[in-house]
Amino acid sequence: MVARRAASSFLSRRGLLLPRPPADSLLRADSARRSLPGAVYRFSTAPAATADEEPIKPPVEVKYTQLLINGNFVDAASGRTFPTVDPRTGEVIARVAEGDAEDIDRAVAAARRAFDEGPWPRMTAYERCRVLLRFADLMERHNDEIAALESWDGGKPLEQSAGGEVPMAARCMRYYAGWADKIHGMVVPADGPHHVQVLREPIGVAGQIIPWNFPLLMFAWKVGPALACGNAVVLKTAEQTPLSALYVASLLHEAGLPDGVLNVVPGFGPTAGAALCSHMGVDKLAFTGSTGTGKIILELAARSNLKPVTLELGGKSPFIVMDDADVDQAVELAHRALFFNQGQCCCAGSRTFVHESVYDEFVEKSKARAQRRVVGDPFKKGVEQGPQIDGQQFKKILGYVKSGVDSGATLVTGGERVGSRGFYIQPTVFADVEDEMKIAQEEIFGPIQSILKFREVGEVVRRANATQYGLAAGVFTRSLDTANAVARALRVGTVWVNCYDVFDAAIPFGGYKMSGVGREKGAYSLGNYLQTKAVVAPLRDPAWL
Repeated sequence: MVARRAASSFLSRRGLLLPRPPADSLLRADSARRSLPGAVYRFSTAPAATADEEPIKPPVEVKYTQLLINGNFVDAASGRTFPTVDPRTGEVIARVAEGDAEDIDRAVAAARRAFDEGPWPRMTAYERCRVLLRFADLMERHNDEIAALESWDGGKPLEQSAGGEVPMAARCMRYYAGWADKIHGMVVPADGPHHVQVLREPIGVAGQIIPWNFPLLMFAWKVGPALACGNAVVLKTAEQTPLSALYVASLLHEAGLPDGVLNVVPGFGPTAGAALCSHMGVDKLAFTGSTGTGKIILELAARSNLKPVTLELGGKSPFIVMDDADVDQAVELAHRALFFNQGQCCCAGSRTFVHESVYDEFVEKSKARAQRRVVGDPFKKGVEQGPQIDGQQFKKILGYVKSGVDSGATLVTGGERVGSRGFYIQPTVFADVEDEMKIAQEEIFGPIQSILKFREVGEVVRRANATQYGLAAGVFTRSLDTANAVARALRVGTVWVNCYDVFDAAIPFGGYKMSGVGREKGAYSLGNYLQTKAVVAPLRDPAWL
């Protein structure tokens, strides 16, 4: 089916090097309220309505649950599998092959052969371009199946997956297909009779670890530039969301990718993830996930073969509303900046700084907007917010709600579970939040908006920068001078002015400080997958230098 156009764009996260709890432990959260997640809820001060609807059956069949190694779907060497769980219910969708160190060895060996001996890096760049373009066409043709897998496995609204993420992933692949035959070196002058070439060569075997919150987009962000440059890839999916990556990997081979160039190994961080990061046959690592895990990856890379590492990590992004802002527009933008994807975004505008002159109005209108937010089965039309990814994240978010209340912040709305099964949480707004509170310091990764008050520009810039993170920020103002001054003062990788979560394939993305190392997307990501080589030869009786 022809893919729907994406008007704007979304974001990323998490392939943790932490074990996932067993499936039977994911449902031990409080179950005091009795309503089923098949219903759609709008929140208000009145009790939420209940319904006895069963969750909608996703319109897709799970076809691929094995490892992809050397062009074939195969069982794990150990024979083990693990459950991938429907966050609407906590029930198992399918059992997926559980890769470990032995499987990583097999995948790296296949990638090594494909790079050292296979046709992919030896093709003309235009031939690689055509394979990636065919892959993008296939993604669009299978838009609905891919989107259904993404929403079933991850809990995000189907309208978001089908209308935004699949088209964006296809667009990203087309972008890097276009780069394939435009990567080149140069000839540079030397102080003497020498011919000097600077070559840009593929780096080799790239190990990549993608997160659970945007698995399809992160597949495209990482695999696209790596393949365009002529590399081979071993990709570890997040254990929570392996299904969409396996499906689109099959399409990439249908498009003509040679065997062994892309290998996909679902598994857990301490086994498959650690083995990939430590492997002496891997030439480069790329990871999206938590800052703590990023530190572990850097350490493993250094202890092995000192492979270069690209990291896109955590965030606690400020969203700054100036006193001249249109409050209604600012409320809506701040709401989307925080609650998009159930709040499970590394660049979520999770510290909403509002000028004191409009603070009370902003809080009241933010409360009303949160209470209008539609929560329910992500396969139901009109739903804005589905369930959180799993029981572990669900409990963590409710723990932050308790922390906010205990620390003295005002719980304006929300803060409770929805239904008796699945991992649904009410859209939650806190006011009177202070900088030192846990909810203002730590990355929550859930639907909790923290609203802080400020008085003047210099103060809010200082407070916005007073964090270990530096991924993104938003500034809402009518003043061009204020926008320019604040944008330059903020120590972050992306500043959105009077907009938020705008992602184009050409716009680089990454963070300052402990939000990461390097950039993804755009021309900037190509350098992550290329080596630079200087070739110097003498010139005999040159006509010119």
